[in-house]
Amino acid sequence: MIIDCHGHYTTAPKGHDAFRDAQLKHFDDSSQPLPIYPNISDEEIRESIEAHQLRLLRERGLDMTIFSPRASTMAHHEGDEGVSQIWTRHCNDLIARVVDLYPEAFIGVCQLPQSPGVTIKNSIAELERCVSELGFVGCNLNPDPSGGHWNGPPLTDRAWYPFFEKMVELDVPAMIHVSGSCNTNFHATGAHYINADTTAFMQFLQGDLFTDFPSLRFIIPHGGGAVPYHWGRYRGLADMLKKPPLSEHVMKNVYFDTCVYHQPGIDLLFKVIDIDNILFGSEMVGAVRGIDPTTGNYFDDTLRYIDSLNMSAEDRHKVLEGNARRIYPRLDAQLKARGK
Repeated sequence: MIIDCHGHYTTAPKGHDAFRDAQLKHFDDSSQPLPIYPNISDEEIRESIEAHQLRLLRERGLDMTIFSPRASTMAHHEGDEGVSQIWTRHCNDLIARVVDLYPEAFIGVCQLPQSPGVTIKNSIAELERCVSELGFVGCNLNPDPSGGHWNGPPLTDRAWYPFFEKMVELDVPAMIHVSGSCNTNFHATGAHYINADTTAFMQFLQGDLFTDFPSLRFIIPHGGGAVPYHWGRYRGLADMLKKPPLSEHVMKNVYFDTCVYHQPGIDLLFKVIDIDNILFGSEMVGAVRGIDPTTGNYFDDTLRYIDSLNMSAEDRHKVLEGNARRIYPRLDAQLKARGK
């Protein structure tokens, strides 16, 4: 089967987004009414999914998407911790409803109620709820809840350790994924996302996190940001910083997806990064939704790029299914329970 490791509910029903708008308006001005989350029907969810993600999943020959709330609207920098907790719970519950309606096509990954200056310990309960009660298989972890100001500790700081301990206990990975940018210097998807991917990798390189947590697993999306393109730089920096080779120091715990939207980029990714560290992903109906005029195909139809590679059947299986099942063991367990 073909598992897309990177999908977001970017087409959620209008009532869901309207609640968020009203929630933030009330936070900014308490004279505005306190919103009540709407009753979203199964039919509304079906309409939002079947015309978009599910249709494309089928048209492009994919089997399943690891599905999470829309990244740009996590917006941890808006409101406060209480606002984020309420919003996060509604977002994750909506993903659970999608999975319940389409269990063969989607499996859940949660957002977290992060907030600038608030301890990551406060996100543990939501991770536990989503994994233990909703059957989710991982989480999206925002390394910069400030939305582009980067005023929190790096991922290797011990302030993150309580959350990492819970990830290890639950045996779930995290995708490193920032949200919207409130810094006008950084376009959200064109700069902030790629900056974050690259920054997270460098933080892992500088630290010794995986000595303390040898089974911790992170997926760095969007092809690893700038990392594969500058692989020699990072190998050299590891040497200068007296760190072990990247293959030992970082790459037993860090993986990249294939959300790279042109063939030369995919070719480079597969030439530089070991096949065991690459997961198929598309982030379709996401940051780049248009058609590439040079090919006539959608930019985010990333399976086409994989199909153009000269790969063995074994390597293709790893990228399209095996690596995802290995890195998301709870996904693997659920699929095996279904006889897959």
